[in-house]
Amino acid sequence: MLDQRLQQKLIQKLSPQQIQLIKLLEIPTTQLEQRIKEELENNPALEEGTESSPEEEESAEQEKTAQEQSEKDFSIEDYLSSDSTPSYRLSARNYSADEQRGEIPFSIGESFHENLISQLGMRVEDERQRQLGVYLIGDIDDDGYLRRDLTSIADDWAFATGQEVDVPVWESLLALIQTFDPVGVGARNLRECLLIQLRNKERTPAVVRAEQVLTQYFDDFSKRHYEKIMTRLSISEEEMKQVIDEVLKLNPKPGGASGNHNTKTADHIIPDFILENNDGTLSLSLNARNVPELKVSRMYSEMLQGYLANKNATRQEKDAVTFVRQKLDAAKWFIEAIKQRQQTLMATMQAIIDYQKDYFLNSGDEALLVPMILKDIADKTNLDISTISRVANSKYIQTYFGVYPLKFFFSEGMQTESGEEVSTREIKKILQECVDGESKRKPLTDDQLAEILKKRGYPIARRTVAKYREQTGIPVARLRKKL
Repeated sequence: MLDQRLQQKLIQKLSPQQIQLIKLLEIPTTQLEQRIKEELENNPALEEGTESSPEEEESAEQEKTAQEQSEKDFSIEDYLSSDSTPSYRLSARNYSADEQRGEIPFSIGESFHENLISQLGMRVEDERQRQLGVYLIGDIDDDGYLRRDLTSIADDWAFATGQEVDVPVWESLLALIQTFDPVGVGARNLRECLLIQLRNKERTPAVVRAEQVLTQYFDDFSKRHYEKIMTRLSISEEEMKQVIDEVLKLNPKPGGASGNHNTKTADHIIPDFILENNDGTLSLSLNARNVPELKVSRMYSEMLQGYLANKNATRQEKDAVTFVRQKLDAAKWFIEAIKQRQQTLMATMQAIIDYQKDYFLNSGDEALLVPMILKDIADKTNLDISTISRVANSKYIQTYFGVYPLKFFFSEGMQTESGEEVSTREIKKILQECVDGESKRKPLTDDQLAEILKKRGYPIARRTVAKYREQTGIPVARLRKKL
């Protein structure tokens, strides 16, 4: 027996325009330009340019009519019978130096893996060995390391080609590759990479000792237990310093020193906002560079009106009306979404500036940054926290004292002993100053850093100090130790 009941539910659904606005809010200016280009390609009812006034449209229509009449009056026979064109007008040699369009040669260098394969071809004559070598080089990552074990590589080769190759063959090929440039390539771990480089250096006493240290006491060396190594090897502090200097000269990522730099693109930051200080008055604007003005196609609007005026439309014409209306609605939605995006971005950024006004007026003094979270800006703008999060994500502002991500201005707060609310960024700055001024022979521990902060009026626990230290990118005291 079927149990049928009537039930009411309240479900929130987003309209297509809301979804479009959410997606546009997330992307920075660099991607907005590409998104607009895609929409212009996909929607013929959307065009670049600004809306024309009735007077401008009438003037353009008159000009168009006059041009069409002129073309009708012009005879093709008149053009063919005219021999008045001078010869120099038909020649392509009368360009100035600035107007010449010669092709500029572009030199393309070898990639990192192509360089290794090229060296392999000069060292190996046997074709089968060369194929195995190329396959092995393909497993070397961009840092220059072979991070897969040779047994797995041998199994993959057997599965792909049906030919079994013993692991010792792969080991001999790897040993050959490890003699290639850059030195250290083909290593299976950092220790092997550094040892390969040391073995290729002149055999000075410091190099020999460094090789001994990395071979026997690599873990202690990486943890900076220098006293333990000095005791076990019976070497002086000066000799230990020489070992450290030799190791610091080595390249931990040999693959990064090679490769085709012409194919690598640098990450350029294009700010979404521009802030200027005009004699104490902060002026905010959106960076609209390379973002074109958009308008709805007049031709498509007139086309729709013509279809709607036809009372005896066929089925094909009705389908055309539906298509044109959809494209026009999509164009209007997109233009409106772009406008709402700009308004939301400006409102959010202006609220951030108002909240951190002292910071922006004083050339970015971090001590003046007040604690600020997403909810604070959401309350000031009457927008949802998720909207503020989307605006702050991947966006940058260009100020008169530098370019900053919007996330930089958000930080948690804590109370000092006097009850004053301060930003955690100020505490991190003090931590950095303490570490910069410490003795590298005896770096400050987290407990000592917590004690220093407590004396300055910031009563925070040791585990909180450790959290802030990690967020700032400061290693533990043991790893900051130097002789």
